[in-house]
Amino acid sequence: MTRSKSSHRWLQEHFKDHYVKESQKDGYRSRASYKLLELDKKDRLFRPAMTVVDLGAAPGGWSQVAIAAVGAKGRVVASDILPMDSIADVTFVEGDFTEESVLHEVIAAMDGELADLVISDMAPNMSGVTNIDQPKSMYLVELALDMAQQVLKPGGNFVCKVFQGEGFDEWFKLCRTSFDRVVTRKPDASRPRSREVYVVAKGFKGG
Repeated sequence: MTRSKSSHRWLQEHFKDHYVKESQKDGYRSRASYKLLELDKKDRLFRPAMTVVDLGAAPGGWSQVAIAAVGAKGRVVASDILPMDSIADVTFVEGDFTEESVLHEVIAAMDGELADLVISDMAPNMSGVTNIDQPKSMYLVELALDMAQQVLKPGGNFVCKVFQGEGFDEWFKLCRTSFDRVVTRKPDASRPRSREVYVVAKGFKGG
């Protein structure tokens, strides 16, 4: 009974949500698009003609923002273990990027370019049990950071969704060893009761 009540409450919140309504009106695939738009406004993440890698891309809300920002001379390579409906000018690689074959596909889609920006909105399927969910989410952000270190050009930037909790501080320190400047952001479009924050890491040191 509790589960159905909470599910009902989530659905009510979701459909009353300002950002859900805006995304339907603006043609974005998810409310998450507004989180990235806010981050870009604050941290100036995008420039025309950039190469961007979007991890955990489905359903495509972040890729929509990215391709609009980098323009016709830019490149967006998106990847997810889930399928994603195509987006004009976005190259999508379906599969687990930790597998060698999928990683090679992502790199091949970059046409010999290193990335200017890696963005990750990945999250595990949440069970509601923190002791289970937190290690899963930290594993994903560790993978995202590792991927960023492999494909970013020196001076490149990295944006990643992280859930605050056990393992966060150590991972944050690890980011600081690889980037010149690392900050946490909580966009207005992120639900206040969610433990999610976004880490913006700028100035990849390379190597």
